[in-house]
Amino acid sequence: MAEGRRNGLYSGISEELSALMRTRWADTERRDLTPDEQAPYAAARRTALSARFPGERLVIPSGNLKVRSNDDTYPFRPYSAYVHLTGDQARDGALVLEPRADGGHDAYCYQLPRDSRDDDGFWTGATAELWMGRRRSLAEAQRVLGLECRDVRTAASDLATASAPTAGAPTRIVRGVDPALEAAVTTDADRDAELVTALDDLRVVKDEWEIGEIRGAVDSTVRGFTDVVGELSKAVASSERWIEGTFFRRARLEGNAVGYGSICAAGEHATIMHWTDNDGPVRPGDLLLLDAGVESRTLYTADVTRTLPINGTFTPVQRRVYDAVFEAQEAGFAAVKPGAAYRDFHEAAQRHLAARLVEWGFIEGPAERAYDLGLQRRFTMAGTGHMLGLDVHDCAQAHTEEYVDGVLEPGMVLTVEPGLYFQADDLSVPEEWRGIGVRIEDDLLVTADGHENLSAGLPRSADEVEAWMARHAG
Repeated sequence: MAEGRRNGLYSGISEELSALMRTRWADTERRDLTPDEQAPYAAARRTALSARFPGERLVIPSGNLKVRSNDDTYPFRPYSAYVHLTGDQARDGALVLEPRADGGHDAYCYQLPRDSRDDDGFWTGATAELWMGRRRSLAEAQRVLGLECRDVRTAASDLATASAPTAGAPTRIVRGVDPALEAAVTTDADRDAELVTALDDLRVVKDEWEIGEIRGAVDSTVRGFTDVVGELSKAVASSERWIEGTFFRRARLEGNAVGYGSICAAGEHATIMHWTDNDGPVRPGDLLLLDAGVESRTLYTADVTRTLPINGTFTPVQRRVYDAVFEAQEAGFAAVKPGAAYRDFHEAAQRHLAARLVEWGFIEGPAERAYDLGLQRRFTMAGTGHMLGLDVHDCAQAHTEEYVDGVLEPGMVLTVEPGLYFQADDLSVPEEWRGIGVRIEDDLLVTADGHENLSAGLPRSADEVEAWMARHAG
């Protein structure tokens, strides 16, 4: 990190230095910008939100930088609903929907404007562009977003003193995203929570633009998995961290980043659902469970898992577990279609795994009883999937009847990811099964006549996986 402004080496600013810094800067205003291709879709989403809350002001902030250590911050990632409704990724912003007398809303977006070269803030301030990089001007942002943009530095006072015809209109704000804006308005916690739920409801069914972005993220993810197979020998010579770095390189090259912490779990780490330390050994003869997804530059993420034999060939026991999970995923796939209950694919996959566990003697049957009692969960641990979009676990706050108790519709995107996990210290299974973890996860788009496997570019069956690895292994 650069030294100077942050560590206080320079004290005081002479008039001569100030004058020097303020002069002879070119006009860099971008006057050739056109609306982003997402702008009309974002406008339609705002209209849908407006219809849910007539007569109320709605405030959806983008969020602020968060301190990682001392004066260093985490990479900024805006609040997902803000992105969904604006297409914008700027920090310190906020979308406001102001109610009109006719029951609709006028939308505008608060933004942090460019620094003026007429004062020293552009090179000494906390958000100085000379240190942090150029921002869009308000006029530029307005052209790109197709949305009126205002100076966020007046947002708190603006929101605290509403003008006619919105004076006295009830306000809802997304809490926990921007403390300063939250402090500027008087709201009710329960009603604010209803806004968050409505925002997630709006994202359950994706529009065609969103589907295209998810499709691109999945395609990049497929290439990232292929990269990993090509560098497995280097991972064997180092650790799981080589795998993490290999996939991350693809994510940064083609997208924004990874959509979540990559799980690069070799050996018994594959039995840990959210293993993200990624610091263990990679040994031939063990399995590698790789759960990773590229996040697109528009912040839509993929979420894919493959379990790979590190030396390219499954052992008999590994293949037995893998085949059971593959068959369970096939059963789950068959249940993904319009009109089916959302829970159907989970139940189909779990019933299959319960039957296999009874057959192997690991839980007491009959299989239907075992499933009804949830006995398979000792080894399956998690649910079989979730919605996917701007968040890896998308729409998590949506109404239950819109999501887990709802029915599948065309335009929904979800994961199907059954797994079996035999812990290294589990004395209820034979020793040769212990430490084996297998998960297979794909991203499915619900279509008018069934589903499309967006991640079909990666092999799924054991034979296909071995042949694919033989082609690409390095």
